[in-house]
Amino acid sequence: MMAGKTTRRGFMRNGALALVGTSAIPAFLSRSVMAEMTAAAQRSKKLVVLFQRGAVDGLNMVVPYRESNYYAMRPTIAIRQNEVLDLDGFFGLHPAMASLQPLYRQGHLGIVHAAGSPDNTRSHFDAQDYMESGTPGIKMTQDGWLNRALQAERLSATPSAFRAVALGPQVPRTLQGSVSAIAVNNLAEFSVAGGGPRTSPTSDAFQAMYDSSSDTVLHGTGQETFEAVKMLKAADPAKYKPAAGVVYPNTVFGNNLRQIAQLMKANLGVEAAFSEVGGWDTHQDQGNSQGQLANRLREFSDAIAAFWQDLGDGAEDVTLVTMSEFGRTARQNGTGGTDHGHANVMFVLGSQVKGGKVYGRWPGLANEQLNEGRDLTVTTDFRAVLGEAVYRTMAPRGLDTVFPGADLRPNGFLNFL
Repeated sequence: MMAGKTTRRGFMRNGALALVGTSAIPAFLSRSVMAEMTAAAQRSKKLVVLFQRGAVDGLNMVVPYRESNYYAMRPTIAIRQNEVLDLDGFFGLHPAMASLQPLYRQGHLGIVHAAGSPDNTRSHFDAQDYMESGTPGIKMTQDGWLNRALQAERLSATPSAFRAVALGPQVPRTLQGSVSAIAVNNLAEFSVAGGGPRTSPTSDAFQAMYDSSSDTVLHGTGQETFEAVKMLKAADPAKYKPAAGVVYPNTVFGNNLRQIAQLMKANLGVEAAFSEVGGWDTHQDQGNSQGQLANRLREFSDAIAAFWQDLGDGAEDVTLVTMSEFGRTARQNGTGGTDHGHANVMFVLGSQVKGGKVYGRWPGLANEQLNEGRDLTVTTDFRAVLGEAVYRTMAPRGLDTVFPGADLRPNGFLNFL
């Protein structure tokens, strides 16, 4: 594509609309957007999905501190018992995650340990693809599980253009599919843009393209999205202030959660939101209660805690779930780190969550209990966790269409919701 030239193809990526930062500021609100906001207020349930890319070390995130072999296998990177933030007398949080402990004690945060994929791959690329497609071992799946959940949802009103939102430069695999999704980098400096320069003519060209297009995707959902952008600009997102006392980490991830809260509090009709945070591939110098992993966990936890507090009463309608492609080896390696493993930890946060509990069957860390002699064994399929979250928030017509082949049934749920 030539620099400065705007094309329709440039606005579309993987069947979803991408929004990026520009200086264009539309000048008016449309009645259609106001109607969307009214309809959006009637749809209360919201699902937030956070992906820890790089495979977080779940054994140091939620520590089985009563397992003697945990300390034998991790002589320098284990979290000492007197530093663990106790949860239930057996498990405890990493000390850098202190901001989440009150949410657990209040019963809002549930934890699923030994969760993961039935596929044994140790490839970041394949494992992430399987978790985002929701079809472990199948590489040809075209759409993501969260998009299929939206496809299967029973709708009682016209969905908002902001129904599915990802914070980042592009729509993630999880949200790719026939339901349009929006990728947002920065609410304070964004409009609809393609390959052209970041000037208001780009926005004008985009609107003209929608007005003249016969493409149903562009002319339908696209037009609604363009109008929604106008409404968001008129709301002046640069002036957004979190709730009193709320301080988000001054990081990309912290800002992403801040913006998700902003969109939800603006009643824009968000039903599904996605964000991600990297830096979890700790092959060397992982650290213990201090160090590389601790720093990432502190940012992760503080951002989630700030998001929860910022939502205020709006948190009543939100369920947040975390995921990572796989865990890490039970034994530390020769460079003070951990290698690619298997089972991991998932968090579920929400007012409706039956928190204050670590869910799932614990497989143990004795040598003979390890997967392939090296990893925590998976006892809960990650799709069962996501499936319960989807079922309780979106009420899809059938979980078999969201997670084909998983054979998920409500009577088999962990019942954390």
